[in-house]
Amino acid sequence: MTAEAPRTDAPRTLAGRRALVTGAASGIGAACARELAARGAHVTVADLDADGAKRLADELGGEAWVVDLADTRALDDLELDVDVLVNNAGVQQVAPVQDFDPEAFRLVHRLMLEAPFLLVRAALPGMYARGWGRVINISSVHGLVASPFKSAYVSAKHGLEGLSKTVALEGGEHGVTSVCLNPGYVRTALVEKQVADQARVHGIAEAEVVEKVMLAEAAVKRLVEPDEVASLVGWLTGPDAAMVTGASWTIDGGWSAR
Repeated sequence: MTAEAPRTDAPRTLAGRRALVTGAASGIGAACARELAARGAHVTVADLDADGAKRLADELGGEAWVVDLADTRALDDLELDVDVLVNNAGVQQVAPVQDFDPEAFRLVHRLMLEAPFLLVRAALPGMYARGWGRVINISSVHGLVASPFKSAYVSAKHGLEGLSKTVALEGGEHGVTSVCLNPGYVRTALVEKQVADQARVHGIAEAEVVEKVMLAEAAVKRLVEPDEVASLVGWLTGPDAAMVTGASWTIDGGWSAR
């Protein structure tokens, strides 16, 4: 199955449910949106890319929410009527700490930690009222371990891990689970855009980045596919995952086993 092919064989475990996926116009988010729609959910595709969000929403029979999630003040009073929330939107900046632009650091934290908090905060009242909810945070292997030159990304993902665990503890008695998914490098545009910066900070050729940087710590020497992440997202929203909460699920080819 390719990232562009909708599933036709998924169990309809989310029939009648509403799902929201952020950063869903492409990459991991789009794969997750397709997976949840295939399971019967009405999916809201949230993204800054208006054309991409509308195109995928139309494909899935869902709706588009064009939103700048880095504008976190605008989310303070948000109310969300969703059963499944997938916090996926993210950006990447690569630089040594002493050279890291302070505003770029703040942007990463607004988008990847503050926004997930505010979206969860907006969704929990409805989930609690219905006695059912699934919060799935697309973290990273960098939510568990660090790499040089990624101070903003690593610290934001570590914070997301703590947020997810707190939501799990608070939500358990209300039928709400919260987990993190921790992929290694995934074959997406976000990863492709890092190649030049990674080559620069590591002092190697761009052609060497995948082998010498992105796959250096993994036992399985290939990039993760978006559909592999989405497949686990689908399972985590299903009935067999009702006791799975407060956990971090690695999809990193063995990276974090070191």
